[in-house]
Amino acid sequence: MNESILITGANAGLGKEAARQLALKEETKKVILFCRNQVKAEAAKKDLEAQTGKKIFEIVIGDVSDANSVRNAVAKIKEPVDAVILNAGGMVGKTAAQLTSSGMNQLAATNILGNVVLVEELIKHDKLRKTVLFVSAEAVPGVKSLGMKPVTMGTSSVDEFTGVLDGTYFGKKFDVTQAYGYVKYAGTMWTLAMARKYPDLKFVVMSPGNTKGTGAPDSLPSPMRFMLKYIMMPILFPLLGDMVHSLKVGVKRFVDGVSEDRYKSGVFYASREGKLSGNVVDQSTFYTDLKNTTYQDNAYEAIHRFIK
Repeated sequence: MNESILITGANAGLGKEAARQLALKEETKKVILFCRNQVKAEAAKKDLEAQTGKKIFEIVIGDVSDANSVRNAVAKIKEPVDAVILNAGGMVGKTAAQLTSSGMNQLAATNILGNVVLVEELIKHDKLRKTVLFVSAEAVPGVKSLGMKPVTMGTSSVDEFTGVLDGTYFGKKFDVTQAYGYVKYAGTMWTLAMARKYPDLKFVVMSPGNTKGTGAPDSLPSPMRFMLKYIMMPILFPLLGDMVHSLKVGVKRFVDGVSEDRYKSGVFYASREGKLSGNVVDQSTFYTDLKNTTYQDNAYEAIHRFIK
């Protein structure tokens, strides 16, 4: 039972809906909205209070692409939290390939850097009681029925993961749709490594599936964005069965993941093989790289090359 939950990227989309759903649970006493922008955070808080009728939302400002910003934010959190949902991320947009001060590209920094620092700082200062849920993507195991290939690295060495995080792995042509899956893979493997390092805490990886009502398509190139928003999501995917669902349904995966004992530590849950919606299953049953503890540790080490 979680009385307090912190959610990164909580001012819109998946994060905001997670805050709404969790606030409606009887046991929830506090929901921390971890956001980068104060104005947007205040607007989200006001709307969430109106929707839920509850004044249990608190704001913590921090930029997940900046380690020091996150450290400063953690210092402002006075009481331990029961659960953390690492939702901040996405495809970022045109700045995805640009390097940040950490040495990671913007895509990796936004999806991984601050989320990792947040969790490790909370643990360091004894401010995390129970559960961490890292939001991953169906792009990691791939979807064969749509021609989406799984993430496939040469050796999954520390150097290869480092190349994913700084962008050199992809050469001169940086394709954000490809890189996104690899970055989420690195974050997933870090989470699985943490599950082994901290057996008294629960570390779960969860994909929201193919979810309508998020800003994800807005970061894609124009032709792909149009196809996804106006043809595939509303017309094609519903015809295929278990390929798309609402924002409410996608976010319920997160809520269940941090709330229910049936979701186990050290497991990546996402849709059944070849699907993007419906029941979630352990992805390692068909994407076996997830079981490789050396790969997990390599991702962990590579990420920490950028944390100063």
